[in-house]
Amino acid sequence: MMQDWNHYRDALLARVNDFAKLSPDVLRGLQTVENSAARTGHLDAKTHELIALAVAVTTRCDGCIAVHTKAAVAQGASREEIAEALGVAIALNAGAALTYTARVLEVHDQLTPA
Repeated sequence: MMQDWNHYRDALLARVNDFAKLSPDVLRGLQTVENSAARTGHLDAKTHELIALAVAVTTRCDGCIAVHTKAAVAQGASREEIAEALGVAIALNAGAALTYTARVLEVHDQLTPA
């Protein structure tokens, strides 16, 4: 069954608001970090959201996916642009798996005498 992403995002943000009441400094700190990335002005808002989506996929963050997909669409990102950004995430994950495969072989070789 498909996730109701609008409901999920709204419920998640309600829980985040609950947490913000308990620990407002943590949320302010997160917002400071999030906002500081955009302050340099080198990338437009849509590009920021496409990067956020790619990172959300690589970190497997459903909440990030829900929030940043909505933001990317609001910034004018097309389905095709989102797919291209996610294609980069897929390629990077494959590359990371290849890199860590090399590490496993290196550990194996250190454990086994030649």
